[in-house]
Order: sequence, then structure tokens, then C-alpha cells
Amino acid sequence: MKLVGNIQDIRGSRNTKNEGIALHIDRIEYVTHKKDGRFFQPFDLEVELETPLVITGDCLARTDNKHLEEGEYEFLVYDKVDDGYELNESKQLSIETAYDYDADVTILRSVYYTVTVSNEEFKQLKTEQGKARAAKKGKGRKR
Repeated sequence: MKLVGNIQDIRGSRNTKNEGIALHIDRIEYVTHKKDGRFFQPFDLEVELETPLVITGDCLARTDNKHLEEGEYEFLVYDKVDDGYELNESKQLSIETAYDYDADVTILRSVYYTVTVSNEEFKQLKTEQGKARAAKKGKGRKR
């Protein structure tokens, strides 16, 4: 995870001027809701990315959550569609920063990026991750 630019420049509305701000995300959490007995339960899958996902500041707008601590931010995520931007309700981003007064820099402490997917997409992602993990360990290879 890496932060380029000043994240505090992002305000409550999406702005094209924030293209210089970039978040490099190396972990995505996929979430789906399945019926477990009588109730729907959330199931999640964390995926480590080989190449980081880059989200630029022009695709973000800060939420107005008053219950966050200092240095914590939540964002609405927009997708670029042709020439415009469209709010994607299934994506959520929250980050935690700390300020180092001695070095006069803002440090990115954690990034939490979730994508809500359908049950079918979740099953497909889970099988792909299992295959990738097995290939990485070397199981199933012929010698």
C-alpha cells in the first residue's frame, strides 16, 4: 500500500482536479451475503494482488461520517465510464493515516478496500484463489 499526494485534498464531492492523488492497494476483500439457515450472513475473501490496484483521487469523494477518529477517512468510489464518472455502490474504501511531526509527513497506516459481489462471482473468485494457491505451493505438478 502506498499513498501519493495529499489525501486531505479530497472533499465531499468528486473532483477531477484530484487526479494527482493515488492510492496503491495491494489487498482487496470481496464480500457476499448468503443465506445461512434463516438469516443472510456475510462471507468474505481477501485477495493479495501481485500488482497493486491504483485508485486516483478523481474517482473518490469523502463521506461525511462524523464518528471517525482523527486520521480515519471513508470514501465513495466512482468508476470511469466513457467520459464521465459513475458512483459504484458495491465498492467501499476506508483508510487510516498518522502524521509524523518530526518528518512533517502523513503516513498511510492501513487501507481497507471492499467489493460486494454476487454469490456466483464469489464462488468463481474462491476457486481461482484456490487454484493459484495450489500452483504456488507446487501441488498438482507432474515431476
